[in-house]
Amino acid sequence: MILDATHTRWLVICLVILAGATIAYVPYHQASVNGPSGGSWPGLAYGIAGFALMVYAGVLGARRKVPTWRLGRGSTWMRGHIWFGLLSLPLVLFHSGFEFGGALTQVLMWLFIAVVASGIFGLLVQQFLPRVMMVQVPLETIYEEIDSVVLQLQAEADEVAAAVCGPLPVTAPGAPLARRGGGGLHAGQVTPRPTPRPRPPSAGPAAGSALLKDAYLRDIRAFLDRKLPRDGRLATPVKTTVLFQHLRTALPPSLHETVNELEAICEERRQLAQQKRLHHWLHGWLLVHVPLSMALLLLSAVHAVTALRY
Repeated sequence: MILDATHTRWLVICLVILAGATIAYVPYHQASVNGPSGGSWPGLAYGIAGFALMVYAGVLGARRKVPTWRLGRGSTWMRGHIWFGLLSLPLVLFHSGFEFGGALTQVLMWLFIAVVASGIFGLLVQQFLPRVMMVQVPLETIYEEIDSVVLQLQAEADEVAAAVCGPLPVTAPGAPLARRGGGGLHAGQVTPRPTPRPRPPSAGPAAGSALLKDAYLRDIRAFLDRKLPRDGRLATPVKTTVLFQHLRTALPPSLHETVNELEAICEERRQLAQQKRLHHWLHGWLLVHVPLSMALLLLSAVHAVTALRY
């Protein structure tokens, strides 16, 4: 979620609550002979308030599982998740008197810090990665369809190259594996590309096409595979430009249009790979944040029941 002016009210509310909690904590701390304790009434109040905010922040996951629930707008829940989640940390520190206590409390506190840190990291990457993606990936597609589009690109490139080079000793790209990576489509659901490339008719080898055929089979087609090679003559945009410029220089003008078409296909493939990398950065932190958050809520409930019982 982008931090904009709509967060100002949430920020002000949380700062006011934090200021009030801090003002109340100072005399409580000074009046405590042995220091603040989580078992005192003020300590319990801070603990209950902090745990309530943690639960609110954790309910966002359930809210997302059932988007049809009429429980407020999703954006409102997200803002509350961010700011109430951050506010819960100082309240829990007031509850513990800034002491990490026994083994369970230490685990809880370090878990809490890890959850907040991973959440802040995710919030920060969401501020700039979408803009980076808009600049570096103008041909962005739906994430779940990237593998399918890559196979389409490889099939189109095969036809473009075969139209001037003759039949190619390659195996036709197979069907993509059904997968789901970020929401938007169900597993196996695929939508057609909005602007399919025109497919040229088959033809025999054109004069002077041997160099193009060799470059296509050795370098270009491997770059269009689902598993992008880490090295090779198309590993970087500069190397790609050098290769295709060399082909345009060495091949007759009648083949330049084919070279340009293959270069455009490779550029689209490169952008899809970049989109995949950025998507992993944009959403990969959730693989840490979500399970740690669930563990934190579970252990916090255990801590609360144990403390109240004994």
